[in-house]
Amino acid sequence: MRIARCVSISAADAAPFYGVVQGEPGHETVAAIKGDPFFNGVEPTGETHPLEDVRLLAPIIPRSKVVGIGRNYADHAKEMGNDLPTEPSMFLVANTAVVGPGDPVVLPEWSEEVSYEGELCVVIGRICKDVPAEKAADVIFGYTVGNDFTARDKQRTDLQWARAKSFDTSKPLGPWIETDLDVEDLRLTTALNGVTKQDGTTADMVFGVDELVAAVSAAFTLLPGDVIMTGTPAGVGLVRDGDRVEVEIEGLGTLANPVVRR
Repeated sequence: MRIARCVSISAADAAPFYGVVQGEPGHETVAAIKGDPFFNGVEPTGETHPLEDVRLLAPIIPRSKVVGIGRNYADHAKEMGNDLPTEPSMFLVANTAVVGPGDPVVLPEWSEEVSYEGELCVVIGRICKDVPAEKAADVIFGYTVGNDFTARDKQRTDLQWARAKSFDTSKPLGPWIETDLDVEDLRLTTALNGVTKQDGTTADMVFGVDELVAAVSAAFTLLPGDVIMTGTPAGVGLVRDGDRVEVEIEGLGTLANPVVRR
């Protein structure tokens, strides 16, 4: 099931709503559901919109936090000159960094080296703590595509990564949440202005999704709507004003965002 958060483009004051995306590519519709699926379940309202008549928003604005995982692909750790971690390397991201598909990523005035990082993201479905790896599926609501834009110059100089990883608009998510997906071996590609720069598979993650949920929930109580970004394969590079970055994950779809400097 593909759960989207969207707004009608025909009404200027329309409120965001959740819906289930149905149909084949080019013929999709969004069937509106009542309230918030994280707390109310999936109950259709009977209202349906053609996909082209809505604007997709970030499928979730985390109520609490985004947890990033660093150096979770061996090839990426190598290209950054880092050793592989012996346990998941975590950092926290402010939920104000999250934007949706098509939203501009605004380069901060205090950084000259911002790079993209296409990632598989795990969306938590219920409050949980100390989840065993074998029970991880019980607390996962679904999966979405993410892009971990990072101010590399500040990542190198700051003692903490908060500014480098949490600046406004730095964490696009979308286009929707897929609730039923085998994520063991999914192709992940990132294209910069139409040219493929990253081409990897989730099978190459150092720590798989179940291990990450276990490790993160051991460190933090996770709430419905929290997001775990699972790391990025090799091929990261810098962006500049006017660029367009597209992250595609097999079975999930494509997340595309323009890059601007204001």
